[in-house]
Amino acid sequence: MLTEELIELAKKVCKQKSEEQTIEVKAAHIDCPKRLYDTLSSFSNQDYGGILLFGLDERTDFQIVGIYDPQDLQKKVTEQCLQMEPPVRAVLSLAEIDGKSICAAEIPSLDISERPCYYRGAGRTKGAFIRVGDADLPMTDYELYSFESFRKHLHDDERVIERASLDMLDQDKLQDYVRQKSIERPGFSQLTLAQAQEMLNLTRNNIPTLASIMNFCIYPQGYFPQLAITAVVVPGTEIGDIDSDAARFIDNKRIEGTIPVMVEDALSFCKRNMKIRTIIDPDTGARRDKTEYPVDAIREAILNALIHRDYSIHTEGTPVQIDFFSDRLEIHSPGSLYGRMSVEQLGIAKPDLRNPALAVMAETLTSAEHRYSGIPTMRRTLREHGLPEPKFENRRNEFVVIFYNGAVPQEPTRQPVAERTLDTLEDFCRTPRSRNEIAEYLGVKTTFYAMQHYVKPLLECGTLAMTIPEKPKSRNQKYYTVSSS
Repeated sequence: MLTEELIELAKKVCKQKSEEQTIEVKAAHIDCPKRLYDTLSSFSNQDYGGILLFGLDERTDFQIVGIYDPQDLQKKVTEQCLQMEPPVRAVLSLAEIDGKSICAAEIPSLDISERPCYYRGAGRTKGAFIRVGDADLPMTDYELYSFESFRKHLHDDERVIERASLDMLDQDKLQDYVRQKSIERPGFSQLTLAQAQEMLNLTRNNIPTLASIMNFCIYPQGYFPQLAITAVVVPGTEIGDIDSDAARFIDNKRIEGTIPVMVEDALSFCKRNMKIRTIIDPDTGARRDKTEYPVDAIREAILNALIHRDYSIHTEGTPVQIDFFSDRLEIHSPGSLYGRMSVEQLGIAKPDLRNPALAVMAETLTSAEHRYSGIPTMRRTLREHGLPEPKFENRRNEFVVIFYNGAVPQEPTRQPVAERTLDTLEDFCRTPRSRNEIAEYLGVKTTFYAMQHYVKPLLECGTLAMTIPEKPKSRNQKYYTVSSS
């Protein structure tokens, strides 16, 4: 980092008084912070890396306090970097502002094949972190497994289902599929049926794979009750909204069956619950019905959710979810984006396939021949429908596609902190709240500011209390209002 860039970054942080997804502030005016491991891990494990900025103090509203010794600080930061697995190769830079030295440690992103980066002293399961906003959070078992499965080319759609047997598959559909593939691949004529099923990933040692269960089983949910779709229509813009009769859902359906069956049943549910406008051509008088959302876009989103969802043991208890709101349609697919794919690359780059065997079967059975065309189809049909671009959200444990039936709503403006009084915080904390929940409620960007200016005064006067008083700095600490009675 150039000196000018470092100075500009420090001034920006001082002005906005907050950290970011890629910026962590450390004081270091007395000594090097002892535990940088969490942040070193989380920055290494995200696509854009991050910057540790030393010489600003969060406790004094991000004022520049300088660093105690530039050379010793760089040495100790490097020592901590070498305690990581794989070792972190930080790029260190120095600058001076108003006679005070500051230091930046740029943490490069690890290639996904090398993740997760973790602190060796804590081990892989407890020493790996992920960055969420300005916080470093421990990786879940699912997140750890996602990296491992990609690195080792593990495909859960090919795992055998020991409880299952071939006679539980729809034999007519199975034979039709094998016959069709034999026509496409003449060499299959030399194989026995059992050998052909193995080559097509339908079986392993004559035991059905998960892919064959989800595409050919008479009742897949008998083995996996939650590998289904839950679909609801909400009378408002958020789950929990109710209509004039106090009903939470206008329509509510659980959709089961094989992937081809679920696609068609889910599409029927969506068609049933969409508004339809009748348009009359002024020149010809021809009548045309226009659905609230383009059917082709919905079909592609449902197909993608079922074909590319995570089918590991970590998510097999979570169904695909379709939520109709008054202003949008959301389709939730368990599991984050797979491999190197990012939201920005969707519809442009060819993705790594999480479920290659299942995808090949489902594409044939659902006539979804044009692989990689799903996202472009969504964008094109929504544009032709006069609707906004689809919104894609890659969350920690799910991937969400959102279609809006009108203008995309702006993010709600938070109530200014000045309008939040200590009295309202007391009411909010009648249910024990975490630091993050309190900061979110107050509308401030950092938990430190919320603690210093709001929680601490209430703790000192006895209005609030800690759920774990013997460990004030515990990650699990919550704060609750003490009854006045």
